[in-house]
Amino acid sequence: MPVSGRETDPVETGLRYLTLGHHLRKVVDDAMTAGGLSLARTKVLQVLERRGALAQSALARELGQAPRSVTQSVEALERAGLVDRTPSPADARTKLVRLTPQGTEALAAGTAAGERVLRRVFGAMDQDRLATLTRLLDDLESGVSGVSGDR
Repeated sequence: MPVSGRETDPVETGLRYLTLGHHLRKVVDDAMTAGGLSLARTKVLQVLERRGALAQSALARELGQAPRSVTQSVEALERAGLVDRTPSPADARTKLVRLTPQGTEALAAGTAAGERVLRRVFGAMDQDRLATLTRLLDDLESGVSGVSGDR
């Protein structure tokens, strides 16, 4: 049903969605950073936890990021003691990035902080609204998949 009896503009709705998504991401990132690990760094550690030791180039592909960006993240994570880099047994020129025990602990703490925020925000909805939102997000994901090749 249109808001205030007028047509709902897809562009206005889309811009509102993007603004809200950006704001939610910042709130989650702030909570995670207060716990010691940003959302971006958490994603790096999550990949390493899931996949094990990886070459930086494979890590970049997995994250969908430029190799240089991943190098900077890995260097910062290494300085913090959350990952280490060792030569690959297959090719000494290639460094493998591995999660350290301290990185595993930081990942658990950061993930818990982000989950607390998401439970607070989305837990405020009853199950019917949450199910509806999930279906709408599925529709949006399909729509994005349909236009992502248009660039």
